[in-house]
Amino acid sequence: MKHTARFALASSLLSATVQATTYTLVDNYNSTNFFSSFAFFDAADPTHGFVDYADAQTASQNGLAGYINNMVYLGADYTTANPPSGRASTRVTSTKSYDKGLFVADIQHMPVGCGVWPAFWTLGSNWPAGGEIDIIEGVNSQSTDAITLHTSPGCVMSNSGSAAGTQYSGGATGLDCGANSGYAGCSLSTTTANAYGPGFNANGGGVYVMEMASEAISVWFFPRGSAQAASLATAAIPDTSTFGTPMGMFTGCDIDRYFSAQQIIFDTTFCGDWAGAVWGQDATCAPLASSCSAYVQQNPAAFVDAYWLINSVKVYQASSGSSSNKRRSPYRAAEPKHKGVVPVPFLS
Repeated sequence: MKHTARFALASSLLSATVQATTYTLVDNYNSTNFFSSFAFFDAADPTHGFVDYADAQTASQNGLAGYINNMVYLGADYTTANPPSGRASTRVTSTKSYDKGLFVADIQHMPVGCGVWPAFWTLGSNWPAGGEIDIIEGVNSQSTDAITLHTSPGCVMSNSGSAAGTQYSGGATGLDCGANSGYAGCSLSTTTANAYGPGFNANGGGVYVMEMASEAISVWFFPRGSAQAASLATAAIPDTSTFGTPMGMFTGCDIDRYFSAQQIIFDTTFCGDWAGAVWGQDATCAPLASSCSAYVQQNPAAFVDAYWLINSVKVYQASSGSSSNKRRSPYRAAEPKHKGVVPVPFLS
């Protein structure tokens, strides 16, 4: 296609550019500051999930957010039978936004299960014009995840430079991230089994790295126990030249134009526009109930593993990037009711 030569040139120039980048740590979110740096989202789910997002106070009082062994816990309700308007869950957004950078997330556990739609992503302003980068995302019984970009129309991205096996549906080599099948975006299917779902959790998770640069958007995954994961946990300055081939890589369009400063989001929803839409196609989940929403409503104990455990999220930038502070959502500490979660002693 006509974009092939341009994609090849961009990929050939990228390696030297990435290797030359020197990053500085600008923020380290962990159990000491996570809940004072992320705001709880409690509006209706934009993806129409069978979910009732908890505000900060409700999440604290009901054991949906807190700490476990110095890790940040973000969970969902797994005791309430037949919630009328959706199962309680959590979605949080960083109060700062970042113009470019290296985002390093050390995650111990991610939500899993039929009906579950977990995501770790970043989002610009005025969607889709500001862009969206879905770093971890999947649904139902999937064992591997997707890495997806959403933009306004005109951002044609190649997957050249991605790891073997990571590809666009149908074998396409380039897609318009704003005009491809409605809301589908540019979605790369991965093949790394321990990077998502039960395989990820069984291995104690690992470290995801997303680099947003003018030349490319790249995502790496390093499993727990690997030398690179251990290095990222302790290194003052990550060296991207040692990371190897990204699990997913996007090059080709003007990233500075299509992606504004990004906020960081962790989210667990149920059913909705993706997990609900493909329920009948999932051989593991479909036999369990007539619909995704019916399953989520009637089987609370099935969501005991629908939670995130986060060691840290570190943000590095090549230079002082833009950030914007948003209003924090304070809440009171309360006795935990779920999983022995230690509540957060917020200041009002």
